Formats: sequence, structure tokens, C-alpha cells
Amino acid sequence: MAKAQEKLFSGKHVLVTGGTGSFGHQIVDRLREEGPAEIRIFSRDEDKQVRMSEEYGMGHRYPRKDMLDFVIGDVRNPESVRAAVRGIDVVFHAAALKQVPSCEYHVWEAVQTNVIGAQNVIQAALEENVETVVAVSTDKAVKPVNAMGMTKSIQEKLFTAANFHNSGKRTVFTCVRYGNVVGSRGSVIPLFKRQIESGGPLTITDTRMTRFMLTLAQAIELVFHAAAKGQGGETFVLKIPAALVTDVADVMIEKLAPSRNIPVEIVGIRPGEKIHEVLVSEAEAVRTVEDESTYVILPQIDLEDTRSYYRHDAKVGFTEYGSDMARRLDKSEIHAMLTRTGWLV
Repeated sequence: MAKAQEKLFSGKHVLVTGGTGSFGHQIVDRLREEGPAEIRIFSRDEDKQVRMSEEYGMGHRYPRKDMLDFVIGDVRNPESVRAAVRGIDVVFHAAALKQVPSCEYHVWEAVQTNVIGAQNVIQAALEENVETVVAVSTDKAVKPVNAMGMTKSIQEKLFTAANFHNSGKRTVFTCVRYGNVVGSRGSVIPLFKRQIESGGPLTITDTRMTRFMLTLAQAIELVFHAAAKGQGGETFVLKIPAALVTDVADVMIEKLAPSRNIPVEIVGIRPGEKIHEVLVSEAEAVRTVEDESTYVILPQIDLEDTRSYYRHDAKVGFTEYGSDMARRLDKSEIHAMLTRTGWLV
């Protein structure tokens, strides 16, 4: 993937929605290496914006200095989205409500951000004739059983269909879909670390639970790959392994509290939670192709140019790509991943 991404965004005006979140923050760091003309960081949290600008040494120059431009707004508000997209070449849409239990209790809030917010981004991108829009999705959008996954599934459909209803505009809309990002806000690894530091108990919902795992750096590379290769309507999935959540817990306890007896408590499945996650469903596998590092789910609707582009690519050999079927990380590999990402130091 690396060759296609070399200086892909040089001289471009790039917008990152949800730009002060874990993923957004990381992609801004990577984009700065690409030499863009502008990185517009769009979010509704002014405190996170100010703190992020301080990290970049902007001081009194907040909200704008050199290539960085912080913009306060909400994807739910079409006017603020339209203003944020004005003059932009590339959009990375990462703004979302993504906590599964929270979305179960606040379904309408999830719909407004993940569905209506997505449509606002699409409409603004078409009006401004943006080149490329990449939306960040999740394994929970596949065969969804919770509100977060259902709204993300609709978001994917919106971004695919936008290529059909683009009224001749040049804008290409694609999605990426991945599993648990190591250490992202609200994920299990920061939770386990806090619980270990406080002496426990460390809470496990179900001993059978598995999850796909990848680093933030891998998530960024997937998004850049989609921006470089996307023809319109595809969903890009990185080939990643999975881990047993109890193995993650064991590794963290052994490393962070080797001489302490940290109790482990089985608390049961949270609202909307699955035992295993799926990145490519059985229904999608029949229209999925692959290269060395990614699976590409082709659109179900009639986007002939996209289908034609991939006509010589190899079809996948599996019937479904789930976290219970994927390659399983052993404890030494989990240890290496958590050490590399700074969670076991």
C-alpha cells in the first residue's frame, strides 16, 4: 500500500471530521507528513481543540496556523458542515457516536450523528465538488444487533449510494471498515489498564469473546489506501488478526501487575454487545475481492465502472470473515502489539 500513498495529499486541502478523537488526532499527525496545503480539523469539542492545538505549539495562533485550521461545528448541522467543506479536496469522515451501550440508550442521538451527520457530509461534498470522501466504519455494521452498528450500516449504504446519485460530480465516496483499534478512547485496553492500576477487579463480559485488533497506524494506512485506490462505492477491509479478550486481560495483568493478585470478574454481556464480530458477511463475501493486504467489498448497487475496475482481482475464498474464524493472536503477539503501541510501558 505504501507506494500508492507517497505524498498522496501534497498541496491538498484536507478535512477531518471528528478530528480531535483518537483516530482523527492520529490521522492529522500522519497528514502533516504528507505536505498538504491545509488540514481542517472539524469537531464540536472546543476543549479538545484547544488542547490539541497546544500540542502542536500553536499558542495564541489558535485556531489557525500554517497548515492547521481548527473549526468548531457539528456534523448534525448542515450549515456548519457546508462551511467546513468549502474549498476542500479530500474529506476523512470520522465523526461518530461509537460507544455501543451508550447508543443503545440514546438511539436517536446515534441516528442524528451517524446517519443524518453522514448525509450532511455527503451533500456538502457534492455541492463543493470534493475529489474524495472516505468514511470510517466498523465491524459492528456487519449483521448489526445494536443501534451503533445499525446506524453505521446505514452510513455505509449512504456513502455507497452517493456514487450513484452524484449528478455527474467528480466526487468519489468510499468506506473503510475495521475492528477494535488498540487503545482508542472507550476501548477495552484503557479500561483494563485503569482497573489494574486501581487494584481491580478487571471486568470481562464473556470468556468466549473475541475481537479483531489493529493499531491506529494500521487504521490510518487503510484509510489512505482507500483514498488512493477507491473508484466509488467500495468498502475496504484490512486483513487483521483477532484476539481472545481474556488473553488480552492476562497479558496486561502479567505485565502491569506481576506481583499483585488482580481479581477478574465476569460481568455478562453489555447491552448490544456480540460474542464475536464480523468484518465481511456471508452475503458480502460473494462480491469481495482481495489484494495482499486488504479485502475490497464491491457495491451491491449498479456501479459498473467500479465493478469493471476490479474485474480481474481475485475473489475471496471464505464464506465469512469473523473474529472467531480469523487468525488468533497468541499471548506473545498480544504482548508485542501492546508494547509497540505504548500500553505496556
